[in-house]
Amino acid sequence: MQRSFRPAQVTAGVVDARGRAKYGGLHALRHFYASCGASTGKSTAGSPLKMVQERIGHASITMTADRYGHLFPSGDDDAELAAAEKALMR
Repeated sequence: MQRSFRPAQVTAGVVDARGRAKYGGLHALRHFYASCGASTGKSTAGSPLKMVQERIGHASITMTADRYGHLFPSGDDDAELAAAEKALMR
């Protein structure tokens, strides 16, 4: 934390005048990562719900869906719905 994460925060300008993190530290990064995995951003766009659940360490896919489900792309495509159902059955 002291040798890597905090200096990176200073460089990025995400700390206040006293050197405290403005955005909640490591836990905020976890939410950011999960949100990027769920949203339509470029780097981790549209990651399946199950993949996001596994990578952030939620015990159940329900927890991930409840917290980040609103960020996943929605649609009426039958193939998309079938893939989501298959992911939930794992």
